[in-house]
Amino acid sequence: MPQGTITSALDALLTQTTQRHGGVPGVVAMVTDRDGNFYEGAAGTRELGQDQPMTTDAVFAIFSTTKALTGACVMQLVEEGKIRLDDPAGRYVPEIDELQVLDGFDAAGQPRTRPPKRAITVNDLMLHTSGLAYEFFSADDLAYRTAKGIPTVVGCDFASIRTVLVHEPGAAWTYGPNIDWLGRIVEQQRGQRLGAVMAERIFGPLGMKDIGFGMTESMRSRRVTIHDRAADGKLTPLPVLALPDPPPMDMGGHGLYATVGEYMKFIRMMLNDGAGPHGRVLKPETVQAMGRDGLAPMGLSTGGWTTSIPSLSNSGEFFPGSPKGWAYTFLTNRERTPSGRAAGSLMWAGLANCYYWIDRASGIGGYWATQILPFQDAVSYPGFVEFETTVYHHR
Repeated sequence: MPQGTITSALDALLTQTTQRHGGVPGVVAMVTDRDGNFYEGAAGTRELGQDQPMTTDAVFAIFSTTKALTGACVMQLVEEGKIRLDDPAGRYVPEIDELQVLDGFDAAGQPRTRPPKRAITVNDLMLHTSGLAYEFFSADDLAYRTAKGIPTVVGCDFASIRTVLVHEPGAAWTYGPNIDWLGRIVEQQRGQRLGAVMAERIFGPLGMKDIGFGMTESMRSRRVTIHDRAADGKLTPLPVLALPDPPPMDMGGHGLYATVGEYMKFIRMMLNDGAGPHGRVLKPETVQAMGRDGLAPMGLSTGGWTTSIPSLSNSGEFFPGSPKGWAYTFLTNRERTPSGRAAGSLMWAGLANCYYWIDRASGIGGYWATQILPFQDAVSYPGFVEFETTVYHHR
């Protein structure tokens, strides 16, 4: 299929997504192969009601698409023999051993807890099998936080991840602030803030500049406003809603700001077995290990999620009915997806409706970025699926 055909098809899709009734205010989307981006597009505006057009260099709060970069920092430590995946996490971050397993609530709404039967390992944190949960996906964690006065993870401080285990370590896959704890392990081992480690060991070799836990003045001037979609579909810009800048803690699970173009360099590194334009980030065998489903050997899988804070997330699932596992640190599809992604590919998402995929078998990956709450937006998420499907249709 000629290059012009896929470009015009994807341009039309982005325009339609922003111009349809109840659409998205603005979107940036890109696709890469192993050599470079073969599509870069932007449509709409950075903020509803303002006349600043969305551009490909717009800056997004990328939320949980931060996780993969922290995972790469952890795997660099594994490569160097500084840590092992089966090590108890408490060897590096002793505070994690203070976490208790939730055993229900008493009549007054106060939590009952007990010690876990075994220690949380680094592997548990990589696979989200520690028992930690996010408050917006777990009514139990939300109730515990409320009872104990523990702040939200969006505040980006250490107190926000010192919460409770909703099950025994290793018993299930539960999505939570595991990768924030891994960021602390990286900091403990490297003797630097996580952002400084990433700058030296990931951003530098990949030539990534417009990315960080804090923003430069240039990045701040290009930041996209987060919007709220009400139950009736009405969109409201929330210009003051932003992660703390600079943050009290570099949150390895959700703290980065970036342009889509910078993230594409990370996706391309994963497609190229760890190699970057200015040096190697990971060994080929490490990239292969990062893509392996770690839940299947445990007899576990991932599924959907149920919201406990509807203003932050809808309830949902990616490709319902399709079996899925978890790798280091990505969702992996055990069968070919309806959109065309090969079995064993990697993907994840960010709270304000950012989505990416990495298909190492086909040698392509893409990123779709909007800034809308709640998560799995009724327009943005289907737009991403259609975007990905269109890419494969034209390949």
